[in-house]
Amino acid sequence: MPQVPETIVDAGGRELRVSNPERVIFPATERTAPVTKFDIVNYYLAVDEGIMRAVDQRPTTLERWPKGVFPGMVLSTREGRVGDAFYQKRIPKGAPEYVQTAQIEFPSGRRADEVCPTEVAVVGWAAQMGTITFHPWPVRLQDVDHPDELRLDLDPQPGTDYADAVRVAGEARTLLDELGYRGFPKTSGGRGIHIYVRIEPRWTFTEVRHAAIAFGRELGRRRPEHVTTSWWKEERGQRIFVDYNQNARDRTIASAYSIRPKPGAPVSAPLDWEELAEVAPEDFTVATMPTRFAQVGDRHAGIDDQAYSLKPLLNLYEADLGRGLSDMPYPPDYPKMPGEPKRVQPSRDRDRPR
Repeated sequence: MPQVPETIVDAGGRELRVSNPERVIFPATERTAPVTKFDIVNYYLAVDEGIMRAVDQRPTTLERWPKGVFPGMVLSTREGRVGDAFYQKRIPKGAPEYVQTAQIEFPSGRRADEVCPTEVAVVGWAAQMGTITFHPWPVRLQDVDHPDELRLDLDPQPGTDYADAVRVAGEARTLLDELGYRGFPKTSGGRGIHIYVRIEPRWTFTEVRHAAIAFGRELGRRRPEHVTTSWWKEERGQRIFVDYNQNARDRTIASAYSIRPKPGAPVSAPLDWEELAEVAPEDFTVATMPTRFAQVGDRHAGIDDQAYSLKPLLNLYEADLGRGLSDMPYPPDYPKMPGEPKRVQPSRDRDRPR
């Protein structure tokens, strides 16, 4: 039976052309049916309010898998590995006139005009272009240098799993309550948990990163057997890594409702705190999330109700400096940053010949 060359869908009142809608993007698994390009576009349109709350007016890197997500396919990396998929950081040529952009600056000083969704048709268009995952910056179009979101990434290390991340998330919730913050958790789409806190857009990327370092360190003091902020993988052990560098300039996290490039097309699912221990990350997929969304709505619907001051966390950071702690390493592709310690693993530095 010949495939349909294209179809038209309604994307928030705009006509959106979907080419090769029957092309399989995710092959079938033992638990899931195959997922087509048409399925992906329709998925994002079905969770329109949720995905727009996550990306609206935010410069957004597009993670594109135009050939699909099949075994053996890999993503191109910052380190130069060429893969089947890639991160699109500049607006593609031929974008519709309604696709707006925001100019962002990389740590190197270079600039780029990046897609900045302002309506769900932009999300649908990006999905039609092979976008699987949306990576929004924690800033808005009106001010791209002052984040309005603190992002806490609880990343399970080898030997730990989602249940361990849930345990740490419970302690994180207690700490957030003590700080006077309301956090909004979601699954990462894998084993991890992300927690978002809306903040006043008054602080720089550097200051927001310092706040994340302070949060992770305090969490580590409370649960040293379960939490680490060590940048060096060899030193993390079987603990949950609080990845503070996800708050550095040009570092992004997959948005709420984003599809992840893994078998079965899992999605990053916003949750209530009470749900964390009751669900499994694989419960949420392109096939299941629209029904959940229709039934319970967006669990992050209240995220914009209040923006908080970073002062409590920055005070913690300053107190840590007073105790002899310092800033922590940036990712290796960054230029040397002000106040950053040497990018040498401390244990290795001790072993170097003098």
